Amino acid sequence: MANYKIHPSSVISADVEIADDVEIGPYCLIQGKVKIGKGTFVEGHVTLGSRHGILEIGENNHFSPGAVIGGAPQDISYKGEPTSLIIGNNNTFREFSTVNLATSKHDKKTEIGNNGYFMAYTHIGHDCKVGNNVIIANDSHLGGHCIIDDGVTIGGVSAFNQFVRVGRGAFVAGSAVVNKDILPFCRAQGNYAMARATNKIGLSRKGFSREEVSNVHKAIRIMILGSHTVEEGIARVEQECVMSENIIYFINFMKTTKRGLAIDRSPKGWQDDE
Repeated sequence: MANYKIHPSSVISADVEIADDVEIGPYCLIQGKVKIGKGTFVEGHVTLGSRHGILEIGENNHFSPGAVIGGAPQDISYKGEPTSLIIGNNNTFREFSTVNLATSKHDKKTEIGNNGYFMAYTHIGHDCKVGNNVIIANDSHLGGHCIIDDGVTIGGVSAFNQFVRVGRGAFVAGSAVVNKDILPFCRAQGNYAMARATNKIGLSRKGFSREEVSNVHKAIRIMILGSHTVEEGIARVEQECVMSENIIYFINFMKTTKRGLAIDRSPKGWQDDE
């Protein structure tokens, strides 16, 4: 016997699979091939799934009123292909947040990791890859194909161009407009957003040692300050910084950027000269 609660006013299609301890509130529409993991709470007036796509939701997620999750991608090339949206565990989607299915252009998956917090009116576009422990504040929007690595925090009313990547542990200040890749572990802000400083407080809160914060800070200063090329900056980081896991990731991020790096080389762009 199923051990879940569904309000009688909600409409659930025959293809939906619901695990134990799921609660679905009033006036929800859940349609298509949808799987909902145990412990998930779907409040009233939530829409999950679509006629065409596949929506897989992990455990202990929370969807607030007005959220629309797993709708068709906002891409005129999409013709109802059976693409997917895959959501991990312990995520919160606040009021009127939206997340779209993928298109058929790449791996056909929009993916969200674990322990995310997506505030009211946030939008995650088609084919995005969002990591673990990501926070996106109110009314911030990701265009299609964005990659947001683990531990990123994004301030409110920010906009991200399609195909942008934000590196692990970065903090993007509110009202930013992002059109290039944001360096890992930095603080970025502006229109267009540029790396301005090291996210020292955020890294300390994530458990980085004082020595490793200093190591990362040195690498970011090398890349932001000075008149050298990106390639010359990478060579300096390789020579002058301790090759920890974080620095290796930092270097690989820069070497594999496709949209270019959001770096302001002018001294006035740097906000932390410690």
